[in-house]
Amino acid sequence: MLATAHTLTLVGLDAHPVRVEVRSGRGTAYFGIVGLPEVTVREASVRVRSALQQVGVDLSSFAVTVNLAPADLRKAGSAFDLAIAVATLAAVGSVDEAPLATTLLLGELSLTGALRAVRGVLPLLRQARRCGVTRAVVPTANGAEAAAVARAAGVEVLVADALVDVLEHLRGGRALEAASAGSLSSARVESSVDLAEVRGQPAARRALEIAAAGNHDLLMIGPPGAGKTMLARRVGTILPALEEDEALEVTAIHSVAGTLGATTGLLRTRPFRAPHHSVSDAGLLGGGDPPRPGEVSLAHAGVLFLDELPEFRRPALEGLRQPLEDGTITIARARSRATFPARPLVMAAMNPCPCGYAGSPRCRCTLERVKTYRARVSGPILDRLDLHIALPAVEVAALADLASPPAESSSQVRARVEACRAVQRERFRRGETSASTNARLGVRDLGHVGRLDARGTALIGAALDKLGLSARAYVKVLRVARTLADLDGVDAIRVAHVAEAIQYRVLDRRIDEAA
Repeated sequence: MLATAHTLTLVGLDAHPVRVEVRSGRGTAYFGIVGLPEVTVREASVRVRSALQQVGVDLSSFAVTVNLAPADLRKAGSAFDLAIAVATLAAVGSVDEAPLATTLLLGELSLTGALRAVRGVLPLLRQARRCGVTRAVVPTANGAEAAAVARAAGVEVLVADALVDVLEHLRGGRALEAASAGSLSSARVESSVDLAEVRGQPAARRALEIAAAGNHDLLMIGPPGAGKTMLARRVGTILPALEEDEALEVTAIHSVAGTLGATTGLLRTRPFRAPHHSVSDAGLLGGGDPPRPGEVSLAHAGVLFLDELPEFRRPALEGLRQPLEDGTITIARARSRATFPARPLVMAAMNPCPCGYAGSPRCRCTLERVKTYRARVSGPILDRLDLHIALPAVEVAALADLASPPAESSSQVRARVEACRAVQRERFRRGETSASTNARLGVRDLGHVGRLDARGTALIGAALDKLGLSARAYVKVLRVARTLADLDGVDAIRVAHVAEAIQYRVLDRRIDEAA
Protein backbone atom coordinates (compact mmCIF):
# COMPACT_ATOMS: atom_id res chain seq x y z
CA MET A 1 0.00 0.00 0.00
CA LEU A 2 1.22 3.51 -0.81
CA ALA A 3 0.63 6.60 1.37
CA THR A 4 1.88 10.19 1.28
CA ALA A 5 2.46 12.85 3.94
CA HIS A 6 3.80 16.39 3.65
CA THR A 7 6.63 18.18 5.38
CA LEU A 8 9.18 20.92 4.64
CA THR A 9 12.93 21.27 4.73
CA LEU A 10 15.05 24.38 5.12
CA VAL A 11 17.96 25.62 3.05
CA GLY A 12 19.07 28.71 4.91
CA LEU A 13 15.78 30.51 5.62
CA ASP A 14 14.05 29.18 2.51
CA ALA A 15 11.53 26.35 2.94
CA HIS A 16 11.19 23.62 0.31
CA PRO A 17 8.23 21.20 0.22
CA VAL A 18 9.00 17.51 0.70
CA ARG A 19 6.58 14.67 -0.13
CA VAL A 20 7.07 11.68 2.14
CA GLU A 21 6.00 8.65 0.07
CA VAL A 22 5.81 5.34 1.90
CA ARG A 23 5.21 1.95 0.28
CA SER A 24 4.63 -1.05 2.52
CA GLY A 25 4.14 -4.71 1.80
CA ARG A 26 4.24 -8.03 3.58
CA GLY A 27 7.64 -9.66 3.61
CA THR A 28 10.99 -9.73 5.32
CA ALA A 29 11.32 -6.87 7.80
CA TYR A 30 12.91 -3.88 6.09
CA PHE A 31 12.80 -0.12 6.59
CA GLY A 32 14.74 1.92 4.04
CA ILE A 33 14.84 5.65 3.34
CA VAL A 34 15.84 7.10 -0.05
CA GLY A 35 15.77 10.60 -1.52
CA LEU A 36 19.22 12.00 -0.64
CA PRO A 37 18.88 11.75 3.18
CA GLU A 38 21.82 12.71 5.38
CA VAL A 39 22.78 10.69 8.46
CA THR A 40 20.18 12.15 10.83
CA VAL A 41 17.39 11.42 8.35
CA ARG A 42 18.61 7.89 7.67
CA GLU A 43 18.65 7.22 11.42
CA ALA A 44 14.94 8.15 11.51
CA SER A 45 14.19 4.52 10.61
CA VAL A 46 15.32 3.42 14.09
CA ARG A 47 13.39 6.16 15.88
CA VAL A 48 10.21 5.64 13.82
CA ARG A 49 10.11 1.85 14.25
CA SER A 50 10.58 2.16 18.01
CA ALA A 51 7.94 4.93 18.28
CA LEU A 52 5.44 2.87 16.24
CA GLN A 53 5.94 -0.08 18.58
CA GLN A 54 4.93 2.20 21.46
CA VAL A 55 1.54 2.83 19.78
CA GLY A 56 0.98 -0.87 19.05
CA VAL A 57 2.12 -1.02 15.41
CA ASP A 58 4.60 -3.83 14.77
CA LEU A 59 6.55 -3.60 11.50
CA SER A 60 8.36 -6.92 11.89
CA SER A 61 6.35 -8.46 9.03
CA PHE A 62 6.47 -5.40 6.73
CA ALA A 63 8.94 -4.24 4.13
CA VAL A 64 8.75 -0.44 4.18
CA THR A 65 10.36 1.92 1.67
CA VAL A 66 10.33 5.68 2.29
CA ASN A 67 10.99 8.11 -0.56
CA LEU A 68 11.61 11.79 0.22
CA ALA A 69 10.75 13.73 -2.91
CA PRO A 70 12.21 15.60 -4.70
CA ALA A 71 15.03 13.12 -4.74
CA ASP A 72 17.72 15.62 -5.82
CA LEU A 73 17.21 17.93 -2.80
CA ARG A 74 19.36 17.00 0.17
CA LYS A 75 17.34 16.28 3.32
CA ALA A 76 18.89 17.17 6.68
CA GLY A 77 17.66 17.36 10.27
CA SER A 78 15.24 15.45 12.45
CA ALA A 79 11.99 17.26 11.53
CA PHE A 80 11.01 14.48 9.08
CA ASP A 81 10.38 11.88 11.82
CA LEU A 82 6.71 12.66 12.42
CA ALA A 83 5.82 12.77 8.72
CA ILE A 84 7.59 9.45 8.08
CA ALA A 85 5.84 7.82 11.05
CA VAL A 86 2.34 9.04 10.10
CA ALA A 87 2.80 8.14 6.43
CA THR A 88 3.94 4.68 7.53
CA LEU A 89 0.82 4.34 9.70
CA ALA A 90 -1.30 5.20 6.66
CA ALA A 91 0.65 2.78 4.46
CA VAL A 92 0.01 -0.16 6.82
CA GLY A 93 -3.67 0.78 7.18
CA SER A 94 -3.65 2.12 10.74
CA VAL A 95 -4.97 5.59 9.82
CA ASP A 96 -6.87 7.15 6.93
CA GLU A 97 -4.64 8.90 4.40
CA ALA A 98 -7.21 11.54 3.34
CA PRO A 99 -6.53 14.12 6.13
CA LEU A 100 -2.82 14.02 5.32
CA ALA A 101 -3.30 15.71 1.94
CA THR A 102 -3.51 19.20 3.46
CA THR A 103 -1.60 18.65 6.72
CA LEU A 104 2.01 19.59 7.37
CA LEU A 105 3.84 17.36 9.87
CA LEU A 106 6.97 18.50 11.72
CA GLY A 107 8.69 16.90 14.69
CA GLU A 108 11.45 14.64 15.98
CA LEU A 109 10.49 11.35 17.65
CA SER A 110 12.13 9.78 20.65
CA LEU A 111 12.30 6.00 21.01
CA THR A 112 9.31 6.22 23.36
CA GLY A 113 7.21 8.11 20.80
CA ALA A 114 7.49 11.50 22.49
CA LEU A 115 7.75 14.53 20.19
CA ARG A 116 10.78 16.74 20.57
CA ALA A 117 11.29 20.30 19.39
CA VAL A 118 12.96 20.93 16.03
CA ARG A 119 14.77 23.89 14.53
CA GLY A 120 13.27 26.32 12.05
CA VAL A 121 9.54 25.90 12.73
CA LEU A 122 8.81 29.60 12.32
CA PRO A 123 10.46 30.06 8.88
CA LEU A 124 8.94 26.75 7.76
CA LEU A 125 5.42 27.84 8.68
CA ARG A 126 5.89 31.27 7.08
CA GLN A 127 6.13 29.52 3.71
CA ALA A 128 3.76 26.61 4.40
CA ARG A 129 0.68 28.18 2.82
CA ARG A 130 2.21 28.35 -0.66
CA CYS A 131 2.78 24.60 -0.43
CA GLY A 132 -0.99 24.00 -0.31
CA VAL A 133 -1.35 23.01 3.35
CA THR A 134 -3.97 24.49 5.66
CA ARG A 135 -3.05 22.70 8.88
CA ALA A 136 0.21 21.90 10.63
CA VAL A 137 1.10 19.61 13.53
CA VAL A 138 4.20 20.55 15.53
CA PRO A 139 5.70 19.48 18.89
CA THR A 140 4.26 21.23 21.93
CA ALA A 141 7.75 22.58 22.67
CA ASN A 142 7.53 24.55 19.40
CA GLY A 143 3.98 25.75 20.10
CA ALA A 144 4.74 29.31 21.22
CA GLU A 145 7.04 29.88 18.26
CA ALA A 146 4.47 28.44 15.84
CA ALA A 147 1.63 30.49 17.33
CA ALA A 148 3.60 33.67 16.71
CA VAL A 149 3.36 33.20 12.95
CA ALA A 150 0.27 30.99 12.52
CA ARG A 151 -2.19 33.80 11.77
CA ALA A 152 0.14 35.58 9.35
CA ALA A 153 0.86 32.29 7.60
CA GLY A 154 -2.84 31.46 7.30
CA VAL A 155 -2.28 27.97 8.71
CA GLU A 156 -4.06 26.28 11.61
CA VAL A 157 -1.33 25.00 13.95
CA LEU A 158 -1.94 22.05 16.29
CA VAL A 159 0.48 20.82 18.94
CA ALA A 160 1.17 17.30 20.22
CA ASP A 161 3.30 15.82 22.98
CA ALA A 162 3.67 12.38 21.45
CA LEU A 163 2.93 10.24 18.40
CA VAL A 164 0.02 8.59 20.22
CA ASP A 165 -1.70 12.00 20.46
CA VAL A 166 -1.40 12.49 16.68
CA LEU A 167 -2.68 8.96 16.09
CA GLU A 168 -5.78 9.51 18.25
CA HIS A 169 -6.47 12.80 16.48
CA LEU A 170 -6.29 11.19 13.04
CA ARG A 171 -8.55 8.34 14.15
CA GLY A 172 -11.22 10.81 15.27
CA GLY A 173 -10.55 10.48 18.98
CA ARG A 174 -9.23 13.22 21.25
CA ALA A 175 -8.50 16.27 19.08
CA LEU A 176 -5.16 18.05 19.28
CA GLU A 177 -5.10 21.49 20.85
CA ALA A 178 -4.28 24.59 18.87
CA ALA A 179 -0.90 26.23 19.41
CA SER A 180 -1.18 28.84 22.13
CA ALA A 181 0.75 32.06 22.36
CA GLY A 182 0.93 31.58 26.12
CA SER A 183 3.49 33.85 27.71
CA LEU A 184 5.21 34.93 24.53
CA SER A 185 8.22 37.19 24.65
CA SER A 186 6.26 39.91 22.89
CA ALA A 187 7.11 42.88 25.07
CA ARG A 188 10.37 44.79 25.24
CA VAL A 189 12.53 43.42 28.05
CA GLU A 190 13.93 46.28 30.09
CA SER A 191 17.69 46.09 30.44
CA SER A 192 19.44 45.96 33.79
CA VAL A 193 21.98 48.54 32.56
CA ASP A 194 21.48 52.19 31.67
CA LEU A 195 23.41 54.85 29.81
CA ALA A 196 23.14 57.09 32.87
CA GLU A 197 25.73 54.86 34.54
CA VAL A 198 28.40 56.09 32.10
CA ARG A 199 30.34 58.94 33.68
CA GLY A 200 32.64 61.07 31.56
CA GLN A 201 33.11 60.38 27.84
CA PRO A 202 30.58 62.96 26.53
CA ALA A 203 31.97 62.65 23.00
CA ALA A 204 31.53 58.88 23.08
CA ARG A 205 27.96 59.23 24.34
CA ARG A 206 27.24 61.59 21.45
CA ALA A 207 28.73 59.12 18.94
CA LEU A 208 26.68 56.31 20.48
CA GLU A 209 23.48 58.31 19.98
CA ILE A 210 24.37 59.05 16.35
CA ALA A 211 25.16 55.39 15.71
CA ALA A 212 21.80 54.31 17.15
CA ALA A 213 19.86 57.06 15.36
CA GLY A 214 21.12 56.21 11.86
CA ASN A 215 22.20 52.59 12.45
CA HIS A 216 25.81 53.58 11.76
CA ASP A 217 28.61 51.12 12.54
CA LEU A 218 30.98 52.49 15.20
CA LEU A 219 34.62 51.81 16.08
CA MET A 220 35.92 53.01 19.46
CA ILE A 221 39.67 53.42 19.98
CA GLY A 222 40.79 53.97 23.54
CA PRO A 223 43.01 52.71 26.39
CA PRO A 224 41.93 49.94 28.77
CA GLY A 225 39.32 51.19 31.22
CA ALA A 226 38.10 54.01 28.98
CA GLY A 227 34.61 52.51 28.91
CA LYS A 228 34.47 50.92 25.44
CA THR A 229 32.78 47.72 26.57
CA MET A 230 30.52 49.58 28.99
CA LEU A 231 29.29 51.85 26.20
CA ALA A 232 28.78 49.00 23.73
CA ARG A 233 26.68 47.01 26.20
CA ARG A 234 24.37 50.00 26.64
CA VAL A 235 23.73 50.82 22.99
CA GLY A 236 20.87 48.31 22.95
CA THR A 237 19.09 50.33 25.64
CA ILE A 238 18.76 53.32 23.31
CA LEU A 239 17.64 51.41 20.22
CA PRO A 240 13.92 51.31 19.35
CA ALA A 241 11.93 48.09 19.68
CA LEU A 242 11.82 45.74 16.71
CA GLU A 243 9.24 46.42 14.03
CA GLU A 244 6.87 43.54 13.15
CA ASP A 245 8.76 42.49 10.01
CA GLU A 246 12.09 42.77 11.82
CA ALA A 247 10.79 40.66 14.70
CA LEU A 248 9.68 37.90 12.31
CA GLU A 249 13.03 37.91 10.54
CA VAL A 250 15.07 37.90 13.76
CA THR A 251 12.95 35.14 15.29
CA ALA A 252 13.28 33.05 12.11
CA ILE A 253 17.09 33.28 12.26
CA HIS A 254 17.20 32.25 15.91
CA SER A 255 14.72 29.45 15.22
CA VAL A 256 17.02 28.00 12.56
CA ALA A 257 19.97 28.34 14.95
CA GLY A 258 18.02 26.57 17.71
CA THR A 259 18.45 29.35 20.27
CA LEU A 260 14.75 29.91 21.03
CA GLY A 261 13.38 28.67 24.34
CA ALA A 262 10.33 26.42 24.63
CA THR A 263 8.08 29.35 25.66
CA THR A 264 9.63 31.95 23.37
CA GLY A 265 7.40 33.43 20.73
CA LEU A 266 8.13 36.49 18.64
CA LEU A 267 11.33 38.23 19.76
CA ARG A 268 10.85 41.93 20.47
CA THR A 269 14.20 42.83 22.04
CA ARG A 270 17.04 43.48 19.65
CA PRO A 271 19.75 40.81 19.96
CA PHE A 272 23.16 41.62 21.40
CA ARG A 273 25.99 39.30 20.38
CA ALA A 274 29.58 39.63 21.62
CA PRO A 275 31.70 36.77 20.22
CA HIS A 276 35.18 36.25 21.67
CA HIS A 277 38.04 37.20 19.38
CA SER A 278 39.01 33.52 19.10
CA VAL A 279 35.75 32.77 17.24
CA SER A 280 36.17 30.68 14.10
CA ASP A 281 35.29 31.90 10.63
CA ALA A 282 32.17 29.70 10.58
CA GLY A 283 31.22 30.82 14.09
CA LEU A 284 31.30 34.49 13.10
CA LEU A 285 30.05 34.31 9.52
CA GLY A 286 28.02 31.09 9.49
CA GLY A 287 28.76 27.73 7.97
CA GLY A 288 28.40 24.02 8.38
CA ASP A 289 26.59 21.54 6.20
CA PRO A 290 23.70 22.24 6.11
CA PRO A 291 24.57 25.94 6.55
CA ARG A 292 23.70 27.55 9.87
CA PRO A 293 23.74 31.26 10.75
CA GLY A 294 26.80 32.73 12.46
CA GLU A 295 27.12 35.55 14.97
CA VAL A 296 26.76 38.25 12.32
CA SER A 297 23.32 36.85 11.38
CA LEU A 298 22.28 36.12 14.96
CA ALA A 299 22.91 39.82 15.64
CA HIS A 300 20.76 40.89 12.66
CA ALA A 301 18.71 44.01 13.49
CA GLY A 302 20.56 44.15 16.81
CA VAL A 303 24.13 44.76 17.95
CA LEU A 304 27.30 42.84 17.07
CA PHE A 305 30.06 43.83 19.49
CA LEU A 306 33.60 43.00 18.36
CA ASP A 307 35.88 43.72 21.31
CA GLU A 308 39.66 43.73 20.74
CA LEU A 309 39.07 44.01 16.99
CA PRO A 310 42.71 43.49 15.87
CA GLU A 311 42.82 40.17 17.76
CA PHE A 312 40.16 38.57 15.54
CA ARG A 313 41.39 36.19 12.86
CA ARG A 314 42.04 38.07 9.63
CA PRO A 315 39.89 35.76 7.41
CA ALA A 316 36.95 36.11 9.80
CA LEU A 317 37.14 39.90 9.71
CA GLU A 318 37.57 40.00 5.95
CA GLY A 319 34.45 37.86 5.65
CA LEU A 320 32.49 40.76 7.15
CA ARG A 321 32.96 42.84 4.01
CA GLN A 322 29.83 41.44 2.30
CA PRO A 323 27.43 41.83 5.24
CA LEU A 324 28.74 45.30 6.09
CA GLU A 325 28.09 46.38 2.51
CA ASP A 326 25.05 44.32 1.45
CA GLY A 327 23.32 43.34 4.69
CA THR A 328 23.33 39.64 3.77
CA ILE A 329 25.81 36.78 3.86
CA THR A 330 25.82 33.87 1.44
CA ILE A 331 27.24 30.49 2.40
CA ALA A 332 27.94 28.24 -0.55
CA ARG A 333 28.44 24.50 -0.31
CA ALA A 334 28.78 21.82 -2.97
CA ARG A 335 25.10 20.84 -2.72
CA SER A 336 23.49 23.88 -1.17
CA ARG A 337 23.63 27.65 -1.10
CA ALA A 338 22.08 29.61 1.76
CA THR A 339 21.66 33.35 2.23
CA PHE A 340 21.04 34.79 5.70
CA PRO A 341 20.17 38.38 6.65
CA ALA A 342 23.16 40.04 8.32
CA ARG A 343 22.62 43.72 9.02
CA PRO A 344 23.51 44.34 12.66
CA LEU A 345 24.75 47.57 14.16
CA VAL A 346 28.46 46.75 14.45
CA MET A 347 30.15 48.11 17.58
CA ALA A 348 33.90 47.49 17.53
CA ALA A 349 36.58 48.37 20.04
CA MET A 350 40.37 48.39 19.96
CA ASN A 351 43.34 49.83 21.81
CA PRO A 352 45.31 52.68 20.25
CA CYS A 353 48.54 50.62 20.36
CA PRO A 354 49.70 47.13 21.43
CA CYS A 355 50.12 48.09 25.09
CA GLY A 356 46.97 50.20 25.03
CA TYR A 357 48.40 53.35 26.59
CA ALA A 358 49.45 55.42 23.56
CA GLY A 359 50.09 59.07 24.43
CA SER A 360 50.85 58.40 28.12
CA PRO A 361 54.23 57.97 29.85
CA ARG A 362 53.39 54.29 30.34
CA CYS A 363 53.56 53.61 26.58
CA ARG A 364 56.80 52.29 25.10
CA CYS A 365 55.40 51.32 21.69
CA THR A 366 57.33 52.54 18.65
CA LEU A 367 55.56 54.05 15.67
CA GLU A 368 56.34 50.90 13.67
CA ARG A 369 54.73 48.67 16.33
CA VAL A 370 51.63 50.87 16.29
CA LYS A 371 51.44 50.66 12.50
CA THR A 372 51.81 46.88 12.60
CA TYR A 373 49.15 46.57 15.28
CA ARG A 374 46.61 48.69 13.41
CA ALA A 375 47.39 46.94 10.13
CA ARG A 376 45.80 43.79 11.59
CA VAL A 377 42.51 45.42 10.61
CA SER A 378 42.51 46.00 6.87
CA GLY A 379 41.70 49.32 5.24
CA PRO A 380 38.61 47.95 3.45
CA ILE A 381 37.09 46.91 6.79
CA LEU A 382 37.84 50.26 8.45
CA ASP A 383 36.47 52.03 5.38
CA ARG A 384 33.14 50.26 5.86
CA LEU A 385 32.71 51.47 9.44
CA ASP A 386 30.83 54.78 9.48
CA LEU A 387 32.23 56.25 12.70
CA HIS A 388 35.72 56.09 14.23
CA ILE A 389 36.13 57.82 17.59
CA ALA A 390 39.02 58.15 20.01
CA LEU A 391 38.21 57.74 23.70
CA PRO A 392 40.53 59.36 26.25
CA ALA A 393 41.22 57.80 29.62
CA VAL A 394 38.47 58.64 32.12
CA GLU A 395 39.42 61.15 34.79
CA VAL A 396 39.22 59.74 38.31
CA ALA A 397 37.51 62.94 39.39
CA ALA A 398 34.64 62.23 36.98
CA LEU A 399 34.11 58.82 38.57
CA ALA A 400 34.37 60.07 42.15
CA ASP A 401 32.15 63.15 41.73
CA LEU A 402 28.89 61.59 42.86
CA ALA A 403 27.40 65.02 43.61
CA SER A 404 27.33 66.05 39.97
CA PRO A 405 23.98 65.86 38.14
CA PRO A 406 23.34 62.41 36.66
CA ALA A 407 23.85 61.98 32.94
CA GLU A 408 20.91 61.44 30.60
CA SER A 409 19.24 58.06 31.00
CA SER A 410 18.78 55.53 28.23
CA SER A 411 15.06 56.35 27.99
CA GLN A 412 15.80 60.03 27.37
CA VAL A 413 18.30 59.30 24.64
CA ARG A 414 16.06 56.59 23.16
CA ALA A 415 13.26 59.12 22.72
CA ARG A 416 15.50 61.22 20.43
CA VAL A 417 16.69 58.11 18.60
CA GLU A 418 13.11 56.96 17.97
CA ALA A 419 12.12 60.41 16.71
CA CYS A 420 15.10 60.39 14.32
CA ARG A 421 14.29 56.89 13.10
CA ALA A 422 10.67 57.97 12.52
CA VAL A 423 11.87 60.74 10.18
CA GLN A 424 13.92 58.23 8.19
CA ARG A 425 11.01 55.75 7.97
CA GLU A 426 8.68 58.50 6.78
CA ARG A 427 11.07 59.46 3.97
CA PHE A 428 11.24 55.80 2.99
CA ARG A 429 7.43 55.48 3.11
CA ARG A 430 7.04 58.50 0.84
CA GLY A 431 9.44 56.97 -1.68
CA GLU A 432 12.12 59.66 -1.23
CA THR A 433 14.74 57.05 -0.28
CA SER A 434 15.29 53.37 -0.89
CA ALA A 435 16.22 52.57 2.72
CA SER A 436 14.58 53.11 6.10
CA THR A 437 17.83 54.06 7.89
CA ASN A 438 20.45 56.59 6.89
CA ALA A 439 23.28 54.04 7.12
CA ARG A 440 21.80 52.24 4.10
CA LEU A 441 21.20 55.27 1.86
CA GLY A 442 22.49 54.81 -1.67
CA VAL A 443 24.24 57.36 -3.84
CA ARG A 444 20.97 58.21 -5.61
CA ASP A 445 19.25 58.70 -2.24
CA LEU A 446 21.97 61.09 -1.11
CA GLY A 447 21.41 63.07 -4.29
CA HIS A 448 17.91 63.81 -2.97
CA VAL A 449 18.37 64.06 0.81
CA GLY A 450 22.14 64.55 1.21
CA ARG A 451 22.80 67.67 -0.83
CA LEU A 452 25.25 70.17 0.65
CA ASP A 453 25.36 73.94 0.39
CA ALA A 454 28.43 75.74 -0.92
CA ARG A 455 30.15 75.92 2.47
CA GLY A 456 29.52 72.22 3.16
CA THR A 457 30.81 71.26 -0.28
CA ALA A 458 33.97 73.31 0.22
CA LEU A 459 34.59 71.77 3.65
CA ILE A 460 34.20 68.19 2.52
CA GLY A 461 36.36 68.92 -0.52
CA ALA A 462 39.14 70.17 1.77
CA ALA A 463 38.76 67.04 3.89
CA LEU A 464 39.06 64.86 0.81
CA ASP A 465 42.34 66.55 -0.09
CA LYS A 466 43.81 66.45 3.42
CA LEU A 467 42.62 63.02 4.61
CA GLY A 468 42.55 61.27 1.26
CA LEU A 469 39.06 59.88 1.87
CA SER A 470 37.94 57.08 -0.40
CA ALA A 471 34.69 57.33 -2.34
CA ARG A 472 33.10 54.99 0.20
CA ALA A 473 34.29 57.11 3.15
CA TYR A 474 32.93 60.21 1.40
CA VAL A 475 29.51 58.56 1.19
CA LYS A 476 29.78 57.57 4.87
CA VAL A 477 30.40 61.19 5.83
CA LEU A 478 27.29 62.30 3.93
CA ARG A 479 25.16 59.60 5.59
CA VAL A 480 26.35 60.59 9.07
CA ALA A 481 25.77 64.28 8.27
CA ARG A 482 22.22 63.40 7.22
CA THR A 483 21.66 61.71 10.59
CA LEU A 484 23.05 64.72 12.45
CA ALA A 485 20.61 66.96 10.57
CA ASP A 486 17.74 64.61 11.44
CA LEU A 487 18.71 64.67 15.12
CA ASP A 488 18.60 68.47 14.95
CA GLY A 489 15.20 68.30 13.25
CA VAL A 490 16.22 70.18 10.10
CA ASP A 491 15.83 69.27 6.43
CA ALA A 492 19.03 70.85 5.10
CA ILE A 493 22.48 69.51 5.98
CA ARG A 494 24.47 72.40 7.43
CA VAL A 495 28.21 72.95 7.46
CA ALA A 496 28.30 72.14 11.21
CA HIS A 497 26.85 68.70 10.46
CA VAL A 498 29.49 68.06 7.81
CA ALA A 499 32.27 69.21 10.14
CA GLU A 500 31.11 66.92 12.93
CA ALA A 501 30.72 63.96 10.56
CA ILE A 502 34.31 64.43 9.33
CA GLN A 503 35.55 64.41 12.93
CA TYR A 504 34.26 60.84 13.24
CA ARG A 505 36.81 59.53 10.70
CA VAL A 506 39.77 59.30 13.11
CA LEU A 507 41.50 56.41 11.36
CA ASP A 508 41.51 58.22 8.03
CA ARG A 509 44.20 60.51 9.47
CA ARG A 510 47.89 59.73 9.79
CA ILE A 511 48.75 57.53 12.76
CA ASP A 512 50.73 60.27 14.51
CA GLU A 513 47.70 62.59 14.20
CA ALA A 514 45.10 59.97 15.21
CA ALA A 515 47.05 58.89 18.27
